[in-house]
Amino acid sequence: MCGICGILGSGINDKDIHITKDMMEALAHRGPDGDGISHDDRYVFGHRRLAIIDVESGQQPMFSADQRYVLTYNGEIYNYVELREELEQKGAVFTTSSDSEVLLQALMYYGVDVLERLDGMFAFAFHDTVENETIIARDHFGIKPLYYTVLDGGKIMFASEIKALLLHPDVEAKRSPYALQQYLTFQYCLGDLCLFEGIHKLKPGQFMRVKNGAIDQVQSYWEADYTIDEHHTGQYFEQRLEELLNQAVKRQLRSDVPLGAYLSGGLDSSIITALASKHLDEPIDSFHGLFGEGPQYDESDYAKAVCEHTGARYNETVPGAQEFVDDLPKLIYALDEPAAGPGVFPQYKVSQSASSKVKVVLGGQGGDEIFGGYTRYVVGYLEQALKGAIYETQEEGKHLVTLGSIVPNMPILKQYAPMLKHFWSEGLFEDMDRRYFRLIDRSPDAAEILQDGVYPDDVREKIFEDYCEDFNRSGTLSYINKMTHFDLQTVVPALLQIEDRVSMAVSLESRVPLLNKDIVSLVASMPPAMKFAGGRTKHILKEVSRSYLPKDVVYRKDKMGFPVPLKEWMEDGPVRDFVMDTLFSQAARQRGIFKPDVLEKLVKKEFRFGRQIWGALSLELWHQIYIDQSLSKSNFQKRVA
Repeated sequence: MCGICGILGSGINDKDIHITKDMMEALAHRGPDGDGISHDDRYVFGHRRLAIIDVESGQQPMFSADQRYVLTYNGEIYNYVELREELEQKGAVFTTSSDSEVLLQALMYYGVDVLERLDGMFAFAFHDTVENETIIARDHFGIKPLYYTVLDGGKIMFASEIKALLLHPDVEAKRSPYALQQYLTFQYCLGDLCLFEGIHKLKPGQFMRVKNGAIDQVQSYWEADYTIDEHHTGQYFEQRLEELLNQAVKRQLRSDVPLGAYLSGGLDSSIITALASKHLDEPIDSFHGLFGEGPQYDESDYAKAVCEHTGARYNETVPGAQEFVDDLPKLIYALDEPAAGPGVFPQYKVSQSASSKVKVVLGGQGGDEIFGGYTRYVVGYLEQALKGAIYETQEEGKHLVTLGSIVPNMPILKQYAPMLKHFWSEGLFEDMDRRYFRLIDRSPDAAEILQDGVYPDDVREKIFEDYCEDFNRSGTLSYINKMTHFDLQTVVPALLQIEDRVSMAVSLESRVPLLNKDIVSLVASMPPAMKFAGGRTKHILKEVSRSYLPKDVVYRKDKMGFPVPLKEWMEDGPVRDFVMDTLFSQAARQRGIFKPDVLEKLVKKEFRFGRQIWGALSLELWHQIYIDQSLSKSNFQKRVA
């Protein structure tokens, strides 16, 4: 795990080299173990290293033996052992035991064709000094970040984090109005958009070819195939999933430094902890977070049960209100963009705790989107099943999950009755894209607190059209596949941005074994009636997990999702003062985004800290940190201290 940056174009000069060094300093938290820079008159690459594999060597930027090719790379290639053996049979000679050299030589031998075959998380730039051609690529799911911008003179600048790009004097920290409107709708931006005008993210599963200093090609190299496998049985899918889960975890335990596991007590992190324990010779350290404000913020009993069952060691973190106040501005700075929810705070505190014992941690990110774990999937499919039953239609053909199969599992929706009442209040039985958009659209909540003109009425339809490009992907014939595919393309990268930043902020490498292309491809090909059997969330993962976890963990119905006791903290004390000072400062009042009187009513009279207050708080902090202040080199360390 590392930080990378660079500038491409003709006439690389001392200014470009100096700016690259500044970018490397801005990314120092991503790689405290070393740094390197290389350049000629057409490129400059910078690198900050967090040494995980082959600690003694593997420094970057890394050159081929003949000095023709150079690589700056962030991430881990988990199948590097297998690729190395294959390359050696072709005559490749290695001088290190690092995965970096394997990636370098694989690109030399196979070019971009190797990208689909890589099992790992990565973002890299690979430059051919003879052809003056650079390949910049990002892993299949966007686990590792990569941002870029085109400078006024045509040069292309890239980095692992946006804050590094903002160091260039020609790059202005300016808010994108349309990206803000997308953020207010989804709590993330679609496609390659960022909240910063003129800065783009390379999308998951994409590579960009830069030829002679100009962008020549941006192309996807992989996307999950949702062609439904009609031939295999449920038993086959369960056995194959178990094999792939074990393979993914076993590969991701490859490390030359201590590693551990996040353990919330939910199914995803628990199965990862269990499988890691199975493949290690000694107990793995697990890391759990909770709050002391009541049992509704504490699921440690489940985490402890997993540890007792698997032999993992239990480590506990209990953050407090003052830490929230102290850390949130630093977190918004670390994230580059506003956070989708307050769970980022405890996630950061658990990462901070883990970094004191280990250098690598495994987690369960991606499980909800791959296996259908969100309650909104059940809500959406219940409506679809009702529609089919009432109108005697088969909109999805044989891939429909029937009403009769769903009904026995409806008690899961008991606590969501108010949401169902709101969701079904209008538009019932519209097309699938309209209904799912309504399920995930956050703009009605935001509208109450926004100033006129921030979110015009006509913009929602444009955002819907952009959303449909991902949602209505050809090949996703069933509703569950459309929903999970959309979330895999959009929600997962947004969550991974948080995963990357909170771990990298404390120089910790976070690995996510469930986000493996073979696992995703297998589940994508499952018949929906088998994958979403009876409307049971994560059905196939639960079936596999029964052999590894306590029954109470596998079939628990009270998963919390790491709630934060902000309601209690808002009644009095430092959090309330912090929120008031931030939202009602002169800068916030003059910004023209939120209605101060409405926010004041929510905060002062109702003591609420829901989605609206959180969204306003994180967005205002982002403006104060990135838009109002200059990000000069001199204040980097001061900002995160």
